[in-house]
Amino acid sequence: MVDRARGSRGPELRCAIYTRKSTEEGLDQAFNSLDAQREACAAYILSQRHEGWALVPEFYDDGGYSGGNMDRPGLKALLAAIAADKVDVIVVYKVDRLTRSLADFAKIVEVLDARGASFVSVTQSFNTTSSMGRLTLNVLLSFAQFEREVTGERIRDKVAASKARGMWMGGPVPLGYRLQDRKLLIDEEEARKIRHIFARYLELGSGRLLVAELDRQGIRSKPGRNRHGREYGNTTIGRGALYAILQNRLYIGEVSHKGQNYPGQHVGIIARETFEAVQQRLEQARVERRLGINADQPSLLAGLLWDGHGRRMSPSHCTTHQRRYRYYVSQTDDPSITDPCWRVSAPDIETLVTGRLKTMIRQAYSDALASGALDADTIHALNDRLEVLRAELDQPATSAKRALLLSFVQRIDLTGDTLRIATDMSLIDPALSGSACDDVAIGFVRSAKQVRLIIPPSSTQTERPRNPALLKLIAQAFIARREIEKGGSFKEVSARLGYGREYLADMIRTSYLSPAIITAILNGAQPQALNRRQLVQTVRLPLDWAEQQQLFGVA
Repeated sequence: MVDRARGSRGPELRCAIYTRKSTEEGLDQAFNSLDAQREACAAYILSQRHEGWALVPEFYDDGGYSGGNMDRPGLKALLAAIAADKVDVIVVYKVDRLTRSLADFAKIVEVLDARGASFVSVTQSFNTTSSMGRLTLNVLLSFAQFEREVTGERIRDKVAASKARGMWMGGPVPLGYRLQDRKLLIDEEEARKIRHIFARYLELGSGRLLVAELDRQGIRSKPGRNRHGREYGNTTIGRGALYAILQNRLYIGEVSHKGQNYPGQHVGIIARETFEAVQQRLEQARVERRLGINADQPSLLAGLLWDGHGRRMSPSHCTTHQRRYRYYVSQTDDPSITDPCWRVSAPDIETLVTGRLKTMIRQAYSDALASGALDADTIHALNDRLEVLRAELDQPATSAKRALLLSFVQRIDLTGDTLRIATDMSLIDPALSGSACDDVAIGFVRSAKQVRLIIPPSSTQTERPRNPALLKLIAQAFIARREIEKGGSFKEVSARLGYGREYLADMIRTSYLSPAIITAILNGAQPQALNRRQLVQTVRLPLDWAEQQQLFGVA
């Protein structure tokens, strides 16, 4: 991209100097590295004034920024000036001041090419209008990138070796410590806050409650100032910051590096016993969140349900018209399984499983009583326990009911035609037999790109539930037909009902369904695979009612 003698734009070429230094060391001096680079570049521009070169007054400096990326304020401002056609030539002391990455250099070249701009290196003479010049530039950039990567490796090795010796290697000073001679020393005022945080978490056992308490007590994060002079910290301690404090091994006098812990050269604030107790409580909380034990409306079967391809089915939901619909959906983490997701209504399968579990528990107790090996007291205790369990299973979805299922249900597997419940009844009562399985016949249909399972009604249901979406569709269809029969154009009726013209046409067509289909929908006797989309989007609806019934599978 270098073309020093370019003069196609006219007599004057606007030149901008770009300078960079990777570290901030020495930048506070009266004459630093950036000043030296700028002075050399300015002298070069002055030597080319006979070619029409003129220095723009703006400075584009990046002191303390690496050349390994383009996240630099000075470079961003310079590229923006080029895009705005305010600069014709970039002048740098060396090419590696502009970038040390071949990939980033290609991006910079795109910006320069788009505006017909160029760049010049004062200490390196080459011309990229020729193949040899481009090769020279790529070689220089390759060595610059190599130098940066070797330097990075050397720094990483130094950090690893230093941390293995227990040295603190920089970064924001954690709450509870102060920095002196590049060593961490305990700040007693802040250390009291850290001890309070650990003690209160063990008492409360809840990050949410502790965050609220710390906010009320005015305990805030550690204030600081970054390398650019901007202040940070001194804010409310959020849950993320709280958990970072509770898991920071610095507080027991250790230094961590890539999963390894080393004795630190600083003094710990928290006793190791307290720290380990907090870690156990945090792990317990993670398990409870994953299993949904303490949720207000827990998904009873979370962590227990698997589809026919061995994929875990996790809770999911959608909200339509402020109504929440819960599902269990297959997780698609395994790329080797290309089969569509399986989806099943959460209330349907939870009701079915709960009903079957009640039957299984009753059978297990009957078998235990029929064995004749139990004394009267044990039989009496078993009968009482049976009534308690059945009462708990009859309750709505609660944390207690969820915990009960987790205590003895081992796994629930869905296939295309069977639901299998595996339990260990001995976990409920040692007097009961051990593992037990129950198979329930089910079906499934394809719905769009997913597989929707058809769950039969449980034994406790006296009649089949009606589909509210289909009921609403039938009501809307007859309302639309009645409005059309009153008179008025499609446009007027659409505006009156708030429908689009196409949707209104769909409703009118739906109103001419067979009376047998409508009666089946009203009674909940339609095929379970029949849905609103099929009824609305069937454009070529047969006029013959018998053909309609055959099309939609209604007897």
